[in-house]
Amino acid sequence: MHKLIMLRGNSGSGKTTVAKELQTLFGRGTMVLSQDMIRREVLKERDGIDPPALPLIKQMLEYGSENCEVVILEGIFIADWYRELFEAAIELYGADIYAYYFDIPFEETVRRHQTRSKAAEFGADEMRDWWKEKDYLDLIKETTITEEKSKDEIVNEIYSTVVR
Repeated sequence: MHKLIMLRGNSGSGKTTVAKELQTLFGRGTMVLSQDMIRREVLKERDGIDPPALPLIKQMLEYGSENCEVVILEGIFIADWYRELFEAAIELYGADIYAYYFDIPFEETVRRHQTRSKAAEFGADEMRDWWKEKDYLDLIKETTITEEKSKDEIVNEIYSTVVR
């Protein structure tokens, strides 16, 4: 059965870093769908209500369900704006969804962002504009990730849960 790992949370919370580490661990047959990559680089689009990237991400999620052992979906994915995506995920993956919400304080996400290669592209003011506090899903049960856990602890926890 194909498995979906969902990593959601505010900008700078560590989702992309964890997704890349997980892809390395799972190896071949693992696809990462990065909201930022698809939205900002492939489509050059902004996020918002009725997001332009939604149809493409849904198609890619479907492709992954048919062709990949593990799909890692990572991004901010504001719950209200992407509800249709989460409904599609449930249809495609059923009970094989492992969802995580990165509930990291704003100040910590800014600190983490300053260590990233894209730190010059935007800063704390933009991050504050995008901030959505505790944007939990009501469709899919998410495990909360907090700042107390290290990257390695998070990666190991997710990996060991999914391979059980």
